[in-house]
Amino acid sequence: MTRKTKFWIVIAICFGAAAPAGGQGLTDKVVRVVVPFAPGGSTDIVARITAQKLSERLKTQVVIDNRGGGGGNIGSDLVAKAPPDGHTLLIGTVGSLTINPTLYKRMPYDPQKDLSPIAYFGSTPNILVVHPSLPVKSVRELISFARSKPGQLNYASAGTGGSVHLAGELFKSMAKVDMIHVPYKGSGPALIDLLGGHTQLMFSTMPPALPHAKSGRLRALGMTGVRRSPLVPDLPTIAESGLPGYEITQWWGLLGPAGMSGAIVTRLNSDVNAILQQADVKERFAAEGADTAPNTPQWFAAFMKSETVKWGKVVRASGATAD
Repeated sequence: MTRKTKFWIVIAICFGAAAPAGGQGLTDKVVRVVVPFAPGGSTDIVARITAQKLSERLKTQVVIDNRGGGGGNIGSDLVAKAPPDGHTLLIGTVGSLTINPTLYKRMPYDPQKDLSPIAYFGSTPNILVVHPSLPVKSVRELISFARSKPGQLNYASAGTGGSVHLAGELFKSMAKVDMIHVPYKGSGPALIDLLGGHTQLMFSTMPPALPHAKSGRLRALGMTGVRRSPLVPDLPTIAESGLPGYEITQWWGLLGPAGMSGAIVTRLNSDVNAILQQADVKERFAAEGADTAPNTPQWFAAFMKSETVKWGKVVRASGATAD
């Protein structure tokens, strides 16, 4: 009996016997979850929070495979071209799934056609942090300082096309300032250079930047969401502290290649939703400034479409492009 035949026999048993989700193994083969960014960033953290739990429910090994580069396109394209058998999955983000299609002139894959939405995880606002050497202590002061020194401030990002990059482009457009974008292959390398003073600011995702802001190695100026974060309730939003109407959040979801069996998608969605509702997982997300929002594959697919329309307008208005 081939390994592939054995896999489909297991699937048939799982769904034909009406067993509870998570009660039987999905496959005896390793499941690879591709994170299309370097280790250390928020997407990597979210993936590692959920991977161990998913391994326990699937009763097989789930490994994280970091494939950074191209604003998430390299890793995402790898999954889009993988066999749709449930063994190669993707952690998708607002950038790789809904911003890149407008930002990039040439996309190696179509998120709407080449990927199967499985489960939505949740979201988190970004946080605007600056190096302590920058003589600003508020969003208003940053805008004034940037206007006085056009083209002299550098802002780091986790890569072209992600929410960290577009947060900066939206800020530039709305505040009417000229700053230079410096892309890195992930939040980790970007933060290292920001901490070293090689760049001056970053619209970072919360998990990797917040500890440095609390320790004083970076200075936090504002949150990018519509409301303040319970982790830093005294930190105002960018909208309320100098740039009304400004808002952007990071979100994540689990996807696979197009053409996946409905049974596999349903099983994985059920398992991920169960994981997201576990108290310890919700606490770990909250500790990173994120929430959890279990939902259906259909809802996730519709959400991706609406986000693509939304951010397409933002990208075109900002004039941002990537090759």
